[in-house]
Amino acid sequence: MSERATREETVNVVWSGNWVAERLGVALEGGDELGDLLGLALRRNPKRAHLLVSNVLGKHVPQLPSVVHGAGYELGERVRALLGPQEARRAVVLGYAETATGLGHAVADGLRDAPYLHSTRRPVAGVAPAGGFEESHSHATSHLLLPEDRDLLAGGGPASTLVLVDDEFSTGNTVLNTVRALHALHPRERYVIVALVDMRSPADRDRLTAFAAEIGARVDLVTRAAGTVALPDGVLERGQALVAEQEARVPASAPPSVPVPAHVTRVALDWPAGVPDGGRHGFTPDHRAALEAALPAMAERIATALDTGAPGRDDDHGQSAHGDRDRIPAGEHDRDRSPARGQGQDRVGDQDRVRNQDQDQDQGRVRAPRRVLVLGFEELMYAPLRLGTALEELLGARAEVRYSTTTRSPVLAVDDPGYAIRTRLVFPAHDDPADGPGDRYAYNVAGAGFDAVVAVVDSTADTPALHAPDGLLARLAEHTGQVLLAVVPSYTPTPVQEPAVLPEPLRGPDFSSYAPDEVGWLLQDLSDTELEAPTEEREEAIQSGGAHYAESLPVEYQPSPAYQALFTAALETSAARIARAVGTVTETVLAERGPRPVLVSLARAGTPVGVLMRRWARHRHGLDLPHYAISIVRGRGIDATALRWLAAHHDPADVVFVDGWTGKGAITRELAAAVEAFEASGGPAGFDPEIAVLADPGGCVRTYGTREDFLIPSACLNSTVSGLISRTVLRADLVGPDDFHGGKFYRELAASDVSNHFLDTVAARFDDVAAEVDDATKELLAADRAPTWEGWAAVERISEEYGIHDVNLVKPGVGETTRVLLRRVPWKILARRGAGPDLEHIRLLAEQRGVPVEEVDDLPYSCVGLIHPRFTRGATGADGRAVAGGSPVADGGEAVREA
Repeated sequence: MSERATREETVNVVWSGNWVAERLGVALEGGDELGDLLGLALRRNPKRAHLLVSNVLGKHVPQLPSVVHGAGYELGERVRALLGPQEARRAVVLGYAETATGLGHAVADGLRDAPYLHSTRRPVAGVAPAGGFEESHSHATSHLLLPEDRDLLAGGGPASTLVLVDDEFSTGNTVLNTVRALHALHPRERYVIVALVDMRSPADRDRLTAFAAEIGARVDLVTRAAGTVALPDGVLERGQALVAEQEARVPASAPPSVPVPAHVTRVALDWPAGVPDGGRHGFTPDHRAALEAALPAMAERIATALDTGAPGRDDDHGQSAHGDRDRIPAGEHDRDRSPARGQGQDRVGDQDRVRNQDQDQDQGRVRAPRRVLVLGFEELMYAPLRLGTALEELLGARAEVRYSTTTRSPVLAVDDPGYAIRTRLVFPAHDDPADGPGDRYAYNVAGAGFDAVVAVVDSTADTPALHAPDGLLARLAEHTGQVLLAVVPSYTPTPVQEPAVLPEPLRGPDFSSYAPDEVGWLLQDLSDTELEAPTEEREEAIQSGGAHYAESLPVEYQPSPAYQALFTAALETSAARIARAVGTVTETVLAERGPRPVLVSLARAGTPVGVLMRRWARHRHGLDLPHYAISIVRGRGIDATALRWLAAHHDPADVVFVDGWTGKGAITRELAAAVEAFEASGGPAGFDPEIAVLADPGGCVRTYGTREDFLIPSACLNSTVSGLISRTVLRADLVGPDDFHGGKFYRELAASDVSNHFLDTVAARFDDVAAEVDDATKELLAADRAPTWEGWAAVERISEEYGIHDVNLVKPGVGETTRVLLRRVPWKILARRGAGPDLEHIRLLAEQRGVPVEEVDDLPYSCVGLIHPRFTRGATGADGRAVAGGSPVADGGEAVREA
């Protein structure tokens, strides 16, 4: 490239960190280069007040493409020198989304022969994650790794080097999380950490050293500059207050009454076939060679569109008459309005531009725009960057080409020379993101005097929202005379061992009485299939081995008025207790499994609990957590199709399985075995089989709301407290290998449905128990919560003492005992002596079914239900005798609970 394109010039007018430094006392401590590389801004983020704004990254600050690519390329050359050419060829480069996807790719270019992969926050249907990790301080924290070649992360074996690239190395947490996750899958002897700046504290440096020693690997660092960020006490709170003050002072103005015509010219790039749009699924040296060969022609097409399609400008700064609606008024002279000044950016002399413009006009040619921005899109940084470098090389002195990208990170804009984010454009997301709609941003574009903007997106993001009156293209048209759109085809990897089309979740009101956003049922609808059989007939078939419990359903009987009244009273009495447990288990999950877990209830007892956890997260934290219900069947495992669906739409590491309570821990063991078998059969890896439950009286899990054995009213009823959904069904003639397990929606029981009444009653107590939840959560997080398996030991003892000799016929705890009385053939009930109101419904059901209740001492549960161990048709009561009078009241079971 030309000398003009590669030199770095700085205009040391005002450091673009002064505004923040003066108000919050934040300071950069290190070499002089730090001030040239970094400015400061304020985040709208509850985890970190300040934002280090790079002047050479091309994310927030428009910069010469050659400078952005050159910064990464130079770091890559240093890594190559460190490793040597032979080891550099065996290395794999991993960049971080979204900010460092382009930087990491440029580093890989500098290594020359290394393949490249970047993490992503965009799930891709049909591509199972090969791993993932968390970036705790980020606005969007979860990272997926989606290589098309799943051996890419394995590299050349244990000795191959993994090169991790981020824009800044602030605490080291993200790198530690990544290395810890990947080292467990593919141990290697060497890691190289690359960043533009290393801003770690001495304690953070020591932590990385200790971690490297712990895993027995060498860890090298390659950075352009190093220093630290001095943060005074209380900076987070003061920063948040300052953001609120600034936003209140300058509220967002209304959009123009008449949308600005976008004047969009679509540029056909002729992107080379087979070349990925970036490193989301991997980018090889062969891909690099093909792209390099195609870049000059693609730049020619863009330049031609710029030369021939530019409409007139509205003013001297590339703005329309509608003005700069998201700009905070500057009150500055025109010479200071460009965000490029005073931020350590490269500038091209105005005299050179005028001289070349005059030459073009003298020769009768159409003048190319003097100032062009190539604008990338979130994670799509490398493709627009390289288009920018090729355009910069092609146009030479004819135009100044700058490069930056849009982002999902909210940052305060302050139009002050001493602040790094001068202006912002706000527009809706236009790529149908997995975490739902939201605002997106382009910084330092408005008011920067760009004659033309070349917006580069991938085809996934070329949606109606992009072209809408409030979309990105229209927002750009308000601030420039010409908008070009270049679309890079989104690379679609070939799915591996996946069905052509996975079924979609069922939602209310078509399936279940829950609102559609409360839960997605990963089930198929068998509502029109006759599946019910009498309780006695089912019990005989199950115990004789003639049929599996999941192949049929018990008849859905309705509760008597007396029993319904007991449920209502129990709910009113225990609502606060349940709310406290819901809050405690949810806060524990958020603290230990990340801020955006994917709740997956074990249908159906777990489903009301999952809905309540979702409501708590939204009520207390404003989080809108995904929630699904999945089937697991004892002895036959979990629904593999449902797991594949989850892996195609979410990072498996984010999935948290949810159930109502534990008994003896059979489901805990079943789930662990099922997930292991699923992965061993080639299914996507990464699911954590640990279950989060409301109550863990059996001591079987480490994530729970309480370990007390108390009545959870949703255990009292059947479908009428679980969205009118049956237990799950798994039968070979109904469920194929690529189908979800089945379930029925009992629409005819709508008059008796209390599902939402149960949820609303508990949720109404959330505020009342908030303080107790905070205390309980703090105590739990500091406690030893290792499973004791106390319940399993008690079940084994009871099975032998009562001559049953089958732990599957011993059902411990209030919830499981209720299930025995509602849908199995009970033999007797063991009740802890002195147990109180929690057992009133147990005694009522036992009386109706003629089942004796035996009070015992030293019982770790409130009660235990014993299924008749030698059942034959008609033996519905104690000792095998038929019970005169009374009838089954209701079925409350689910597939995972049957024995």
